[in-house]
Amino acid sequence: MPETWPMLGLVVAGAALAGLVQGVSGFAFSLIALSVWAWALAPQIAAPLAVFGALVGQIASLASVRGGFDFRRIAPLVLGGVIGVPIGVFVLHNVDPVRFKLAIGMFLTLYGLYGLLTSGTARITAGGRGLDAFIGLIGGVLGGLGGMSGSVPAIWTQLRGWKRDLRRATMQVYNIAMHALTLTIYARTGTLDAATFRLFAIVAPAMLIPSYLGARLYGSFSEKTFTRFILLLLLASGVALAFGSVRELWRRG
Repeated sequence: MPETWPMLGLVVAGAALAGLVQGVSGFAFSLIALSVWAWALAPQIAAPLAVFGALVGQIASLASVRGGFDFRRIAPLVLGGVIGVPIGVFVLHNVDPVRFKLAIGMFLTLYGLYGLLTSGTARITAGGRGLDAFIGLIGGVLGGLGGMSGSVPAIWTQLRGWKRDLRRATMQVYNIAMHALTLTIYARTGTLDAATFRLFAIVAPAMLIPSYLGARLYGSFSEKTFTRFILLLLLASGVALAFGSVRELWRRG
């Protein structure tokens, strides 16, 4: 794929915007970046680029949530995700990912609207760690498909009623594990090429400062503000994902 200045500009803009949002929320780099990069990058390049950028941002802002860790709660999600990531990579290479993303986009849109329009969110206490692991598996599938691992755990930790710092830390650790595993599988399956590595070198510096600023902004959020921000982010991500999928299906005719 030829690297033109407009294309590189979109790559930098998408990385910076996604880095800022991820710094605040602890996830959503891929959802935000892909909504921008879809205008300039082929899916086979955009997917590993989104995973790489998300991983760099997660590691860079990890110190901002060190007080919220509870590995007994985080571990089941991560273990489930480890199983889900290879499934997501299989979907990427063997199933129509556009229709899959359309379904996810519609779900995120409906959930975001529900959360914003209702006064309270239902709490789920049943299922224990086994259900937590299953939710982690679903997130892992989305991570292998294109680095979108954080959206489902973001919803689940809210439904579990976990506090802001625990939710933020859980999404951070979970996403680091999912993105690292996804990139490893991409490398082993030949998904990464020279053009992708050149774009890695552009994305990393473009998103680091915005990610740091987002992590600082997170500290000023109250519990209620953080929850509404996550819901707005899920809604916006769902709309962007659904719109991009419909546009791609329309092009196919």
